[in-house]
Amino acid sequence: MAISDYDELKVAVANWLDRDDLALRIPEFIALAEARMNRILRIRLMEGKYTASTTAAQRNYALPAGYLQMRNLQVNTTPIRPCQYVTPEIYDRLYGSTLTGTPEIYTIIANEIQLGPIPGSVLTIEMLFYKRVTALSASNTTEAMLTDNPDIYLYGALMEAEPFIMNDERVGLWAQGFQTAVDNLQDQDNKDRHSGSAL
Repeated sequence: MAISDYDELKVAVANWLDRDDLALRIPEFIALAEARMNRILRIRLMEGKYTASTTAAQRNYALPAGYLQMRNLQVNTTPIRPCQYVTPEIYDRLYGSTLTGTPEIYTIIANEIQLGPIPGSVLTIEMLFYKRVTALSASNTTEAMLTDNPDIYLYGALMEAEPFIMNDERVGLWAQGFQTAVDNLQDQDNKDRHSGSAL
């Protein structure tokens, strides 16, 4: 049976567990598997771009929805000015004052980016970041991650299900299947990023 959408995934999980009494629990197992994927996977499929305009004298800007981890932050001037990440402590030492200009560094505090120096005018900042996989649901029945990697969803949901049904001896089997699928996907993505000749 193909696994191309949320309903087919739920049926597959029930089939592999050989249970027909878990219809209300299977969405929970899938959600737990998605949470695990968001913690450990960092692949191109999870990348998002976000641009925002700065406001003169404003230091803090909200992170985009679904943000997991930054890949790159730049100011789109001519030429483009990449910003370097620093810890909050280093940020405070370098730009804890009211100095304004074109940002050179940034830090992340709570759910905000702090730019340093503080933008002195309206500028465009662009972020390349890892974002959460959009959760499957009755209203979001498919997702690129599921289309390309149904095995990760299946093994992940099975791994989360077995402790619930007190079948602990099967957890290791599904955990190994999940980890192998994740490792293979991450390796494939890493090879793609680093293939070809050096510039």
